Amino acid sequence: MTTDDSHHDDASPDEDRRQSGGEWRESDARSGGPIVPDGGTEAEGADEATLDPWGSSTIADYRKLFEQFGIEEFDEVLPEVPNPHYLMRRGVIFGHRDYRPVADAMRNDDPFAALSGFMPTGDPHIGHKLVFDEIIWHQQQGGDAYALIADLEAHSARGLSWDEIDEHATNYILSLLALGFDPDEGTLYRQSDNRAVQDLAFELGAEANFSELQAIYDFDGETDVSHMQSVVTQMADILYPQLDEPKPTVIPVGPDQDPHMRLARDLAARMRYFGVTEAFASFEADAVERTLLRQAYDAREEYAEDADRPRCGEAADWLRDHQPAPADARQSVVAKLDEAGKEPLRPRIRFLDRNATEVAFEALIETIDGEKRVYDEHIDTFDLDHAEAEELARQVELDNGGYGFQPPSSIYHRFMTGLTGGKMSSSIPASHISLLDDPEDGYDKVKSATTGGRSTAEEQREKGGKADECPVYELYAYLLSGDDDEFAKEVYDECVGGERLCGGCKEQAAELMAEFLEDHQEKREEWEDKLDELDIDLDSDRAPTSAD
Repeated sequence: MTTDDSHHDDASPDEDRRQSGGEWRESDARSGGPIVPDGGTEAEGADEATLDPWGSSTIADYRKLFEQFGIEEFDEVLPEVPNPHYLMRRGVIFGHRDYRPVADAMRNDDPFAALSGFMPTGDPHIGHKLVFDEIIWHQQQGGDAYALIADLEAHSARGLSWDEIDEHATNYILSLLALGFDPDEGTLYRQSDNRAVQDLAFELGAEANFSELQAIYDFDGETDVSHMQSVVTQMADILYPQLDEPKPTVIPVGPDQDPHMRLARDLAARMRYFGVTEAFASFEADAVERTLLRQAYDAREEYAEDADRPRCGEAADWLRDHQPAPADARQSVVAKLDEAGKEPLRPRIRFLDRNATEVAFEALIETIDGEKRVYDEHIDTFDLDHAEAEELARQVELDNGGYGFQPPSSIYHRFMTGLTGGKMSSSIPASHISLLDDPEDGYDKVKSATTGGRSTAEEQREKGGKADECPVYELYAYLLSGDDDEFAKEVYDECVGGERLCGGCKEQAAELMAEFLEDHQEKREEWEDKLDELDIDLDSDRAPTSAD
């Protein structure tokens, strides 16, 4: 979940350049640009999306992330978000995992948090600004905001010296503050200085194993232990905002960080004392089997001698004759129903004992009111709905020394295209604009940028420009238009309509970029004088001194 230079080095011209693809959605008042949630183009030879948190991910088609990894389209949750950020409105934030609890908390003024980490491997640039803005926006919406320097990861996974880390960390923090992060209302920390994170990482490490990390991250016998340890440290970072109080927490990241998010959600569940699920009889059933059991229960009047008390054996007969489910799932659940025989088929909520202490399990039994059935490793209750049961299980866990973690949520933003039309890479200065660039250098880089223009001005006027493929238009949509959707729309419409030519468009963008950099760096200078007041040590004790 950390952002470093490599995480924005991933948009090649043939693969990800059409991040702003598609026509402007005139009918959609939310749109601030032609960026659509299922954008991206199919790149030759890129049949599968590859998500590598430390490598150079190539995402030819963002839609594959929905299909292959279960990332949900952000457009579906957008109407539930109060005062959405322009990156959300324009589809730059294109996907999410379980963001609804965060949106619900915003609407109801309930506690929630946002966290992201920054691996200090180079200067912060305009790609990193996306994450800075997302953290700051969530803070402005009332969330507890956390920003961390992933120095342990930078040292172990990237091999940076502590002196280099300190220098880059200071630059990241200064830009974050200059863009609007409130350190009095938020939390800044370094992994190496946060003992609570390190202790939590130790606990989480007991729930993970090498085979799992090998499968997720392709670790092998050459992977050093510190690199593996940095993974569980990141898991601890993700869950850190919930140490004092379980609450919805969102992690804004690029899609290459999704492996971290999937592991963090799994570990959060494994750390829980109790699981809560639906059940219909004393036997265990998986999600597919529970769907069939629900269908059988709902159809009980068709087959049960007593519809108020259908028997498992009766449901088995009905499923054999009436359910066109996959054969293996049907056979499995029918076998379980046959074995249960005359046992009533009856909906209930089941508390599963995952990691509960004996005291906590007994406390849960005592806390459940109404009818219940107690087994060795689970408890069935008939008078609670799922939400009530979840809350009760979490409270009993907290009362008995557990964490009660909620699964962390995530939102995913598109990668920015390099100004030269290839990857945005720190090793290619012309491809990106550092937040530390001299304003005149920023101006020159934009003026020299590749565009989506036609071969001649006449052709541009006749056919219109290809804003969907233009790195300069991305600058307008991602940064230069700010919150002004009408301005972003105007630039797009004038481009594709042939009214706007590339020379004038780049001149305007270059001037806006120079103004942005000048303003940003003035604010950095103001904060530079106040760094000593922050509750974060930017001079690591691990760095060698001159006396060394």
